Amino acid sequence: MNPRRKKRMTLLAAVVIGLSAMTGLVLYALQQNIDLFYTPTELVQGKGKEQLRPEVGQRLRIGGLVVPGSVRRDQQSLKVSFDLVDAGGEQVTVRFDGILPDLFREGQGIVAQGHLENARTISAFEVLAKHDEEYMPPEVAEALKGMEHFKPEYTEEQLKGSRS
Repeated sequence: MNPRRKKRMTLLAAVVIGLSAMTGLVLYALQQNIDLFYTPTELVQGKGKEQLRPEVGQRLRIGGLVVPGSVRRDQQSLKVSFDLVDAGGEQVTVRFDGILPDLFREGQGIVAQGHLENARTISAFEVLAKHDEEYMPPEVAEALKGMEHFKPEYTEEQLKGSRS
């Protein structure tokens, strides 16, 4: 192999190794910022055919309806805790330290983002309440399907429309 060809091969190998290392570092960084969405039933029973459950300390998003009568506020601070439920009937507790959205209320659909403390408790750093009656994220619409006793104003057409 002549020196010119050897130099080109060395340069090409260095570029390929550099791109591979950069891709690996980017994927590693993104892995730490991925927040998977769960419903209360998926959180307790597992998600998918493999029944995968998140690990304690894992970041996640959870969506469901606030159980009426479950909101508990600390009188000396902004700490609040409440229970979430979905069509599967499982309940999980969400703990939040901060100001809740104006649209937050019992029976309301919400999405909380935080860390899993134990199998049924989430320490949230963000709570989002849905803003109108016409739209909700497809995952939440699927999870709430069949829960008319909490939200009777949702029709089958509205739930189908939110998935498209």
